[in-house]
Amino acid sequence: MSTLFVKFAVAMIRMYQRWIRPLLPPLCRFTPSCSEYSIEAYRKLGFWKGSILTVWRILRCNPFSRGGHDPVPDSWPEKRVYRK
Repeated sequence: MSTLFVKFAVAMIRMYQRWIRPLLPPLCRFTPSCSEYSIEAYRKLGFWKGSILTVWRILRCNPFSRGGHDPVPDSWPEKRVYRK
């Protein structure tokens, strides 16, 4: 079931890249671009974790961010970190 969601999400991003993105000025402050990052996150980590990383990336892509190289992590951190 998750594979179907991943394929759907990637198809939606590809449609965005083909039809909407060319109409907008280049704004992404990161490499890879936010849409390429999202596709890679979905393919590497699945739908739910990929969605979380995608939302987090989009929130960080703003005029107040430095940007730069920000690759998708190879795995999801399994260890929980708690603040004291």
